[in-house]
Amino acid sequence: MELKRILIANRGEIALRALRTIQEMGKEAIVVHSTADKDALYVKYADASICIGPPRSSDSYLNIPAIMSAAQISGADAVFPGYGFLSENQNFAEICEKEGLKFIGPSTSAMALMSDKSKAKAFMKRAGVPVVPGSDGALKDVNEAKKLAEEIGYPVILKAAAGGGGRGMRVVNKPEDLEKNFWSAESEALAAFGDGTMYIEKYFTSPRHIEVQILGDEHGNVVHIGERDCSLQRRHQKLIEESPAVILDEKTREELHEVAVKATKAIGYSSAGTFEFLYDRKDKKFYFIEMNTRLQVEHCVSEMVSGLDLIEWMIKIAEGKELLPQNKIKISGHAIECRITAEDPKSFVPSPGKITKYVAPAGRNVRMESHIYQGYNVPPFYDSMIGKLVVYDNNRDRAISKMKVALDELIVGGIKTTRDFHLQMMNNVDFLNNNYDTNYLAKH
Repeated sequence: MELKRILIANRGEIALRALRTIQEMGKEAIVVHSTADKDALYVKYADASICIGPPRSSDSYLNIPAIMSAAQISGADAVFPGYGFLSENQNFAEICEKEGLKFIGPSTSAMALMSDKSKAKAFMKRAGVPVVPGSDGALKDVNEAKKLAEEIGYPVILKAAAGGGGRGMRVVNKPEDLEKNFWSAESEALAAFGDGTMYIEKYFTSPRHIEVQILGDEHGNVVHIGERDCSLQRRHQKLIEESPAVILDEKTREELHEVAVKATKAIGYSSAGTFEFLYDRKDKKFYFIEMNTRLQVEHCVSEMVSGLDLIEWMIKIAEGKELLPQNKIKISGHAIECRITAEDPKSFVPSPGKITKYVAPAGRNVRMESHIYQGYNVPPFYDSMIGKLVVYDNNRDRAISKMKVALDELIVGGIKTTRDFHLQMMNNVDFLNNNYDTNYLAKH
């Protein structure tokens, strides 16, 4: 089944990123946009564009009836969801299929299995995947949370089963703080996701966040595209990602890849997906935390070290094509990605507004994934990420040097951006020596 007209149900840099691949494959790219995004580059470059509502996401990019109408009007035969918004919405995927649109992503059964983090953890445990010690599913109540916390030992972390982006999540260091944090996390989860289901896990004080990129096709084949280190985070939001994860020895790296492939096959998963693990540096063990059933923001670093276009492969998989065998996928060199956001580099307060000057970095193996341009107005209604600066070189030291040069070349005038923060990190002694963890920025 060849797909010819693909509707991109997203915005910003990922809409432009997907548009390029779709058109390079000789297919037509249709985009949707809110009134706030009418002047966006992806609207200009698309084969067709359709306005789906006012600025608020709930009235536009989360408006399923409007997106389905756009698909019908444009004659699309498939939908690419990107990340965020409706990318992991099972209802949306089901509606696409019912309307005869191919959803470029996993099956709804796989999405359902992995969407509830407590159920996903229980499934992984049965599949023989190492999981973080904690509850075997949803907590019945706060009393069960107290009992389990005593068993696994403090500190612990309370998490929303339907959570993401750090919401519905609380670290508890001592017994007397557990109850108030439980009610606080549950309340936040209810407000953010409409689901207050909670679970509890052992909290590691200085872990690394390592994830494995996988691809599965509709014929049961699964491959991995190496791993990424996403440990440099602020409030559970990733800021810098790199591939490979140099913290791992070769034996651990191979085990991690094998576990991810094994788990993917157990799920019966097709399309792109990511397994996220915590890596305890003390005992050199990794533990499954969740699976993202979509493309990740940081997929570009995996593309740079493998030479593959992951969106192209997502489309090929949706068309029923078979994957390359694992031995044909060669991973080499080192890639780093810095997320450039329209935020104050010191306080991380959002800084929307008009861009008065824009110069993108260039050079060999330098990639600026961005939808901005001089004169563009960064709207205040959406995520503040305005681009991803990605570099590739022979090894980590060379990649860091290349990133410094690229950041120096990047000019964004009129608004504040996190460029200077990233420059500071590229000169940070602990980052250079690979001596940091997920809590590094909170501590420093």
